Amino acid sequence: MSNAKNNDLLLGNIDNNEQYPIDFNELEKAAKETLEAGPFGYIRSSAGGEETYRKNINSFSKYSIVPRFLNDVSTLNTEVTILGKTYPHPLFIAPVGVNKIAHEDGEIAVAKAAANYEFPYIQSTVSSFSIEEIAAATPGSSKWFQLYWSSNKEIAFSMAKRAEAAGYEAIVLTVDTVMLGWREEDIRNQFSPLKRGFGQGNYASDPVFMAALPEHSQEVIVDSILENIYHPTLNWNDIAELRNHVSLPILIKGLLHPEDAKLAVEQGIDGIIVSNHGGRQLDGVIASIDALPGIVEAIDGRIPVLFDSGIRRGSDAVKALALGASAVCIGRPFVWGLAAGGQLGVERVLENLLQETKVSISLAGVRNMKELQHMMVTKE
Repeated sequence: MSNAKNNDLLLGNIDNNEQYPIDFNELEKAAKETLEAGPFGYIRSSAGGEETYRKNINSFSKYSIVPRFLNDVSTLNTEVTILGKTYPHPLFIAPVGVNKIAHEDGEIAVAKAAANYEFPYIQSTVSSFSIEEIAAATPGSSKWFQLYWSSNKEIAFSMAKRAEAAGYEAIVLTVDTVMLGWREEDIRNQFSPLKRGFGQGNYASDPVFMAALPEHSQEVIVDSILENIYHPTLNWNDIAELRNHVSLPILIKGLLHPEDAKLAVEQGIDGIIVSNHGGRQLDGVIASIDALPGIVEAIDGRIPVLFDSGIRRGSDAVKALALGASAVCIGRPFVWGLAAGGQLGVERVLENLLQETKVSISLAGVRNMKELQHMMVTKE
């Protein structure tokens, strides 16, 4: 009996006396009980009529893994090598900003939880804490920096250089947010975290940003952040110029079209994150999981392809990995965990996702990530 408890992940968790929300809907309900309408609506909602948000989740059910049996799966190796670095499992923390609207400890709590579970942490530009504060709180852990371009490109260059100096391993440039999506829930609740002063960590600590201000009042800082995140002129030439300012690998987040993926390779981009921003930008676009196979085919192994948008459980992660993703990024689930229980809440979410992913991989009959990417996957 003791051996079964020690070896079987399910039985080990049933023996756990702690009670905590398990699935996404339970987490969302628990978070709603702790948050006011504005912050809850901002985290939960998406753009327009939320068609893309629904498709992100529902489209996973169109894909089915065809497992293989009678393979020895007693040993599982979930390591993945991306951009020359080996990570213990293919699960990353997606860049989500303004975490203080969910919990006072914000991104510090998330980054610490990620470090404890060895999930690489992708920090958002609009983080509540600065690059340097996150680095100091989580020494030695893997971190990437998500960069929003700026109407003053010198600010973007400055933040990228700060991330490199702080030991971050890559720059993730988000390209689908040249302006904010039409989010009706935020209009209904009259709530904007940025307008209310959240998400300033990297701006208020940036020497280039602060030097450009006529004065350092809170009102001026907020107005300047709002002005800088509007950058509709972003193009391939800007990305080439960014390359001249940092030596870190540069990934592009937000591509959905295979032709854009091919252009990224031609432009020397080091990796892609297939993402529709969790449905928060353009409503009515293709679900990320539906875009993934075409981009994987277009890239043909030349650069890593990560996946974001719609992951709610471990079996979702396994489907994305089987469809060719090098790794997957977790977003809303950890934010609900943060709202419900701070760092411990995030750790519970990561633990559940990691364990279900491992069980699902083994039950599919594979022993490592290479075998998983050769699994048969059918589509309805």
